[in-house]
Amino acid sequence: MAFESLTSRLQETFKRLRSKGKLTEADVKSAMKEVKIALLEADVNYKVVKEFIAKVSGRATGQDVLESLTPGQQVIKIVMDELVNVMGKTNSRIEFADKPPTVIMLVGLQGCGKTTTCGKLAAMIKKQGKRPLLVAADIYRPAAIKQLQVVGKNVNVPVFTMGGNVGTVDICKSSVSEALKEGRDVVIIDTAGRLQIDKNMMNELKSIKGTVSPNEVLLVVDAMTGQDAVNVAQSFNEQIGINGLILTKLDGDTRGGAALSIRAVTGKPIKFIGMGEKMDALEPFHPDRMASRILGMGDMLSLIEKAQENYDAEKAEKLQEKLLSQQFTLDDFLDQLQQIKKMGPINQIMDMIPGVSPKQLAGANVSDKDVSKIEAIISSMTRDERRDTGIINGSRRKRIAVGSGTSIQDVNRLLKQFNETKKLMKQFGNVDNISKSKFRMPFMH
Repeated sequence: MAFESLTSRLQETFKRLRSKGKLTEADVKSAMKEVKIALLEADVNYKVVKEFIAKVSGRATGQDVLESLTPGQQVIKIVMDELVNVMGKTNSRIEFADKPPTVIMLVGLQGCGKTTTCGKLAAMIKKQGKRPLLVAADIYRPAAIKQLQVVGKNVNVPVFTMGGNVGTVDICKSSVSEALKEGRDVVIIDTAGRLQIDKNMMNELKSIKGTVSPNEVLLVVDAMTGQDAVNVAQSFNEQIGINGLILTKLDGDTRGGAALSIRAVTGKPIKFIGMGEKMDALEPFHPDRMASRILGMGDMLSLIEKAQENYDAEKAEKLQEKLLSQQFTLDDFLDQLQQIKKMGPINQIMDMIPGVSPKQLAGANVSDKDVSKIEAIISSMTRDERRDTGIINGSRRKRIAVGSGTSIQDVNRLLKQFNETKKLMKQFGNVDNISKSKFRMPFMH
């Protein structure tokens, strides 16, 4: 889970603040000390932390905060506001050219996920009605061209290549001509990287930039490298000049130092974040939503967008009818799980729900493996069993467990959770009942 350790530390600090009816300057000072330690442990740049704490402290010790009815909540709001400011205030989008093609040049060190990100970006742009062209300009890394071709095939986007015997500048120049000829309105160039920054790489990137005049130069960095990512970003910006950044592997970054430091250090916005290996696991970066996630407040807007993107509207209507007539079956239950799976890894979805803390998730033990287990159990049932769970006796449970490669306990747990779900559905008209319900997702322990 992204920012797990930082979120946990901040939530503990803010819990203590909220428990106090009235705050003193000493309370705020103590809380800010804890926040400072939490940010430094998250590998946030020291200068960024120092300025952040100074701004929050200055606002939090104001008379209007200390004398308010909810001073703890006021301080949390200030922290939220300043986190947003640090990360860039608003979402920064790709600037498309008035006259196609728009040329996007991806740069970065070897191993940061640049080639895969090219494919993800192409897939995202394609959804917006554009016709992208991928360009294989990494002629040095073994199998780099082949990798981009595989990625291009996965997202159904053509790849322009001239092999490994033509110079990168000529490849990039020719790709723009090819795009114009084939009616491709976006050119995404996958440039060569190195294990570390060197003069030859930088000179090559400068030559490409000078020749094709890209509309966007986006630096791809591995979020999990923390301060190293910030240093790389600073170096690339100083030597080449970048328009923005793409943070990869943010789903595995439990600290979050890079995400919180890069904008403040480089002055360049984070435009996209990589949240997994799948080709649709690239999201626009929204500072306000990310700040909300960091503080453990969830991200309902992103969750709604994912649902709208992946949910079948017709199926949703039919499900509603079944819920109203209380005809909800295990087939419907399975269908809903499969719809949720399309939205991304279960833990990431749970991360977006307000009020679900990292500690709760750690204890919940929700994984895509568990969802696959549920699918196997339901698939091992007969049609009659899926429609009416009441007929599933001991011998049937044993058969289902053997057929699905699970245990009888797993089958029992699923049936129990399904029946709880049905009960919950009956309560949809009463919000208070839902909030008081002890319902949990299957296999959440």
